[in-house]
Amino acid sequence: MSTHKPKATDAVIVGAGPVGSYAALQLAKSDVAVTVYEEHPQIGVPQHCAGHISLKSLRKLGLYPLPDGVEENTFCAANFYSPQGTKFSLKMSNPVTVALNRAKFDQFLAKQAQNSGAEFVLSSRADSLLISAGSVSGVKVKEPNGKTVQIDSKIVLDAEGVSSRLLRQTGLTPLNPKGLVYAVEAEVEGVQNVGIDGVEVYFGKSYAPGFYGWVIPRRDGTAKVGLATNHGDPREYLKRLMTKHPVGSTQLGKAKINSVSYHAITLAGPILKTYTDGFLAVGDCASQVKPTTGGGVIFGLTCAKTATEVASQALKQNDVSANVLQAYQKRCHESLNFDFKVMLRLRRFLDSLSDEKLDEMLRVAGKLGVDHALADTDEIDFQGKLLLTAIRKPAMVAALTYFGLLYISANP
Repeated sequence: MSTHKPKATDAVIVGAGPVGSYAALQLAKSDVAVTVYEEHPQIGVPQHCAGHISLKSLRKLGLYPLPDGVEENTFCAANFYSPQGTKFSLKMSNPVTVALNRAKFDQFLAKQAQNSGAEFVLSSRADSLLISAGSVSGVKVKEPNGKTVQIDSKIVLDAEGVSSRLLRQTGLTPLNPKGLVYAVEAEVEGVQNVGIDGVEVYFGKSYAPGFYGWVIPRRDGTAKVGLATNHGDPREYLKRLMTKHPVGSTQLGKAKINSVSYHAITLAGPILKTYTDGFLAVGDCASQVKPTTGGGVIFGLTCAKTATEVASQALKQNDVSANVLQAYQKRCHESLNFDFKVMLRLRRFLDSLSDEKLDEMLRVAGKLGVDHALADTDEIDFQGKLLLTAIRKPAMVAALTYFGLLYISANP
């Protein structure tokens, strides 16, 4: 990666996560001079998510198959557990998800962008925005030597993540902090009684209030284990999951933790406005994250593609005003709003259930044949569209009716 620090460029991207690097790739392919500033010395480190991604969505974005070393495993099954240990399993005929080595995936995207002409500057933190005549016109960057340099640009794409420091400087409303959950993820070895072709998911306020826990096995016998919570210390909840859960303790009780990382996840749905003069917000800072699973990579990449198409056109027209850039939010809203609405309702539904109701839900889902109704599913990201497809099946109609009654009983 480059250590050269240009003083001016057409576009600045803040953050070299997958969303920032993918945006840089798209802009560079459109012959836009783009520079990415990343505060860490190495791309992909520290890791900020489990890297469990839909194969269908990766293919749709032109990112699959992946280079050697990026793909850790593929999955055709998922096992869901209640706090009491009730199990509900989904098994598909073909793999539908992939576990990525997030560091290598991020580096793969950055390398593609660099090969297309994008410039990356590492160990360089964008501390603040430059604003001229009410329009964002660049960034002030702190270099490794402690000096601050001014980088002029025609447009800034903010892919900084949940911190939203720069977005706040524009006056835009940042993501809702009440929608944050706090995750801990451990690299472990010695997991037992876990199939190699499925992920394990643990629900319940006793073990992961406001979210869930997970085990993502790798082909080499190690696994990613984690959970997120909306209150309390996630480390204590992870310890409880590994030692007290009726199923989790049999799978994780003898596992050895090799490393631990922490990150926040936004579940509140997209922020109200993602653009202003000379500025677009993409990815986690725009809360373009699935409220159900906390997955932000696919929605972030999808919105980044739209953002770069709008930004490229605006640059060609020499007009990066909010009036032109608003097309970005309009297009994202048209393509994702229905799915976000469905997922926000699902999140509220899950959060409303007691541990006893969660146990009942998984039992009934199995009895009604929901597993068979979803056996041919290959769409896990766009969950509103998945629901429209699944509702044609009698088992799903019965299940959704039951879940609706369950929600009403939990929220009289």
